[in-house]
Amino acid sequence: MTKTVTLSHPTGILKGRVQLPASKSEANRALIIAALAGGESELQNLSEANDTQLLQRLLKSDADTIDAEDAGTVMRFLTAYYAVTGQQKTLTGTERMCQRPIKVLVEALQDLGAGIAYLGEAGYPPLQISGFKGSGKKHLKVRSDISSQYISALLMVAPLLPEGLELELEGKISSRPYIEMTLALMQHFGVEASFEGNTIKVPHQKYQPATFAVESDWSAASYWYSMAALAKEADITLLGLRESSHQGDKAIVDIMRRLGVHTEFKPDGVRLTKKHAEKRVSFDFSNCPDLAQTIVALCAASGVAVEMNGLESLRIKETDRIQALQIEVLSMGASLDERTPGIFQMNPTLMINRELNFRTYQDHRMAMAFAPIALLQPVQIQEPEVVRKSYPRFWEDLEKMGFEVVVNE
Repeated sequence: MTKTVTLSHPTGILKGRVQLPASKSEANRALIIAALAGGESELQNLSEANDTQLLQRLLKSDADTIDAEDAGTVMRFLTAYYAVTGQQKTLTGTERMCQRPIKVLVEALQDLGAGIAYLGEAGYPPLQISGFKGSGKKHLKVRSDISSQYISALLMVAPLLPEGLELELEGKISSRPYIEMTLALMQHFGVEASFEGNTIKVPHQKYQPATFAVESDWSAASYWYSMAALAKEADITLLGLRESSHQGDKAIVDIMRRLGVHTEFKPDGVRLTKKHAEKRVSFDFSNCPDLAQTIVALCAASGVAVEMNGLESLRIKETDRIQALQIEVLSMGASLDERTPGIFQMNPTLMINRELNFRTYQDHRMAMAFAPIALLQPVQIQEPEVVRKSYPRFWEDLEKMGFEVVVNE
């Protein structure tokens, strides 16, 4: 029998302070760079997310076979790390991970001189990594419309390449802020690079050990923004967020300004309060695709029609997130349709006495995106343990904010 959690909120009023988890995007980049810098750096406020804890363990492992589980950044970053540092490893993951493409990254690394072979279907993990013999090549063209993680993986190892790297990005750049985050962290550890037009240049150089404090996670903050929008009253302080953040999901501030949440930056984080919400909106998620599920669930529940683009990468995440959203909003009387290629329209129908039981498809963001609807009526969420991937304390934090959380075994 599938484990579920039943959520409700007796008052619909949210007031309090939340200590968000640290950003796993920043933490996982910092871990790889610190390892490339010789392992003497001090990393503070590392994420408790399973993805980050897993990467920490794997970087210390001398095992021949490395299991990246369901962690996309771990699989992509370690592929580049092991290849360019000349290690011999078998790199695998969950069944779903072995269905997620990695061909773009592998071909780029092979062009640079890495020995990488597919152990199953070509273009997908598991991989056999067998050392590095520099090809002398320094200029690569890489598709940039699928996953920025491929690009970040290449950039982080670029300073170690004998000739450095010139990366020419082809096509629409997906999740550009995450590429810029990678470059900012590289700079923090002593590496200079340039990003002009669609070309990134990283000369051959050495990383320097450094101290780095990881920021709280703006992706995790998005679920609290959704709760603030759906609550009868809200005064929520989210601790550890910075106005000068490198995280692309800080875009939630501007998105939620239109959907009924005012943000006030404070010395210790941000304060969320309610304001008037628009009833018809459009958003481009090209730079922040991880926010799409939060916004679809919120708009379906609150009766807001939303047009969206920039969702291309959602097809190759923990699940096919577009398909999962299309199925789950149907239970709320809403529909999510691709009207023209790349343009999606979400049309809501306000819930009236519907029994809501949401599937999560082994995807942490599905669970957390639909949880805020419990402010309007009780909901059930299947496989609640999936939140361990990025926000292990999520259900506990909901209880502290007055939600009734009942786990059904």
